[in-house]
Amino acid sequence: MTSPLASFARFVVCGGGVGLVSGATVPLLAYSMPWALANALITVASTLLCTELHALFTFGTGSRPGLRRHLQSAGSAAVAYAVTSAAILVLHALEPSPTLLWEQTVYLTAAGLVGVGRFLVLRLFVFADEGTRPRPRKVGVPFPVPAAC
Repeated sequence: MTSPLASFARFVVCGGGVGLVSGATVPLLAYSMPWALANALITVASTLLCTELHALFTFGTGSRPGLRRHLQSAGSAAVAYAVTSAAILVLHALEPSPTLLWEQTVYLTAAGLVGVGRFLVLRLFVFADEGTRPRPRKVGVPFPVPAAC
């Protein structure tokens, strides 16, 4: 596993690069289908691509991700999507007609926070080496119990 700072830099570059391409692709695809369908297709494709990139480059696992890692990564992406959507919904509940600047500020702040959280989940759980994955503590008595008489 590579250093956390190097991994985070690669996470930002890979995810950001795919995000920029995805953002430009959705409107183009939306010419031939409903926007929501285009967004869904690009979201699935970009999540699959990012999972591959994160496995091979960001976290340096040395192999392509299997189904388990793809599903875990997709789960973390779904949580990120839900949080950013909720942030915008809360903004619109508080201010029915926010300016574009406020919408972008709220969205990008939420996206940045969940991005850091997603990086941590991917690094510590999804792409962690078995030897470096945090292990649960043993639950029990903190001192030896004497044998019964």
